[in-house]
Amino acid sequence: MKIRKIIVMLGLLLTYMATFGQNIEFTASARDVVSVGDQFRLIFSINGDASGFRAPAIKNFNILSGPQQSQSSSMQIFNGQVTKSVSFTFTYILEATTEGTFTIPPASINSDGKVYQSNPLSIKVVKGSAPAPQQGNQQGGDKSQTPQGGELTTKDIFVRAIPSKTNPYQGEQIIVTYKLYTRVPVAEYSITRTPSTAGFWLQDLIKDSKKLNQYRENIGGQEYVVAEIKKDAMFAQKSGMLTIEPLELDVLAQIQRKIARRNFNDPFFDSFFNDSFLGSTYQNVKKTIRSNEVKISVKPLPSQSRPGDFTGGVGEFNVNASIDRDQLKTNEALTLKFSISGKGNIKLVEKPIVVFPSDFEVYDPRTTDNISASGNGVTGSRSYEYLMIPRNPGKFKIKPISFSYFDLSSQAYKTITTEGFDITVEKGDGNSGDIVTSTNREDFKVIGSDIRFIKTGQIEVSPLNQYFFGNLTFILWLIAVPLLFAIFVIVWRKELSKRANVAFMKNKKATGIARKRLKLAERFHKQGNHESFWAEISNALWGYMSDKFNIPRAALSMESAHDALKAKGVKEELIARFIDVLNNCEFARFAPGNKEQAMDQVYRQAIEVITLTEEELK
Repeated sequence: MKIRKIIVMLGLLLTYMATFGQNIEFTASARDVVSVGDQFRLIFSINGDASGFRAPAIKNFNILSGPQQSQSSSMQIFNGQVTKSVSFTFTYILEATTEGTFTIPPASINSDGKVYQSNPLSIKVVKGSAPAPQQGNQQGGDKSQTPQGGELTTKDIFVRAIPSKTNPYQGEQIIVTYKLYTRVPVAEYSITRTPSTAGFWLQDLIKDSKKLNQYRENIGGQEYVVAEIKKDAMFAQKSGMLTIEPLELDVLAQIQRKIARRNFNDPFFDSFFNDSFLGSTYQNVKKTIRSNEVKISVKPLPSQSRPGDFTGGVGEFNVNASIDRDQLKTNEALTLKFSISGKGNIKLVEKPIVVFPSDFEVYDPRTTDNISASGNGVTGSRSYEYLMIPRNPGKFKIKPISFSYFDLSSQAYKTITTEGFDITVEKGDGNSGDIVTSTNREDFKVIGSDIRFIKTGQIEVSPLNQYFFGNLTFILWLIAVPLLFAIFVIVWRKELSKRANVAFMKNKKATGIARKRLKLAERFHKQGNHESFWAEISNALWGYMSDKFNIPRAALSMESAHDALKAKGVKEELIARFIDVLNNCEFARFAPGNKEQAMDQVYRQAIEVITLTEEELK
């Protein structure tokens, strides 16, 4: 009897596991009622593998962050078969600003080749305090944001900004490290707002966010796992009290919660489901945390005993000067290289003052940086290369070059002087008596001797009594000018006719406009302007389709793009690649985390599909 009961209960359990919902559902959830100034979550959830999330137009609310994407997966075993399911959530943090009842339209997403739309949401914004959300007020993923077995507190996870020094000199390097302390597992984190650093010049010291420095630290008798998520070298550009505002980030932590136990009369069933192995589970909880505000008291550099050639260098430096040769001929080039190396604000150091002989034509120096940023700060070298051309023979001297900086170890100014250079210039084959000017000078300067020849070199002569008028060249010009004018008029009229055809001109310029937008996107990528980068990539792809096939922007969609390419005889494989790039661009644009790799990949894909499509259409 007991064995039969066990078999029956196991059968019920397996039947329960096998009847999990298999239908794809894409839902939106949020609080029904909020008050003005409240911050709340808007969550889109889908219970399947998905891509190409398209956010709705969110109006009447401030978008503080999002969409932040999270993924969860589960595995089931039924009749010896293993089934794995995946779900995705996209979370916004919104702020209510105006009273009224507002509707958030549906979002869309692709899953298994089909497009799903979420339900629209109606949110009421009231002036006073909104009622606390009840158990049934939210749907889908928003329930999972409230842990049932415990709260995530500031003692469980927090972030600190720790400066290496709080009273530096102006221009002195300090390192601010942002440390994430946690006693719970962290699935992911994303920095939603970087601190304002007005008055500082900043250099990021962490190049690879995937390889963070991690260790353990004991605070108040509690052991924390510590990760250095951000590290900046900062140089104050002015004296006084400066403020580094808090860093803000969203973390997705995993906390353990208890499952409510079921009460059954059957002692076997009760003992099985109350087992400690099935008595708890882990739940993802999203929390926004902020670092502390940092006050930096910056001391001004001493004005007493400040050298006249001081250009702002603060740190520990060495200098070196060299020339590529000390003997040459007039009008030959000579290079002087001056290098500054060491640790400090080397990127902010200005070029030194070098006194050159007046008989030398000197061009603006070329600056070369070999500077590295590591966990210990900014170090390296900066070189200035001067190109000089002597215009007259003789013996010349380049005076020693001095460089002054503020030494932090001795807290005093120091001046380093290089050696001088003696240069011998012999007379060359060319003329050395010219009046010379270069691009970096405003006035002409006379060098060399006072005698100037009116004309030098070989003189060209022509036969006497020969005139241009009446010869063969004159007659040919008389015929050619009207003929060229007639050709110009014909070509110009054809060009005007083409320009009158708007669709033809858009088709003709489609590729050029797309390439300009891609170049602009590349510039935004290098500047770290991610939002503008994704906007230009999207404009390049959709703008190309609109201009090339004369489709209004409002009528563009994945289907219309597919039909337009197919109608022009483009291969199906290339059409699929073009559509994939459009999907990848839209998905990566709103994906969380580090986007550097996605940006490079989508940028290359966009160039390839536009180039290949243009070749197909020729």
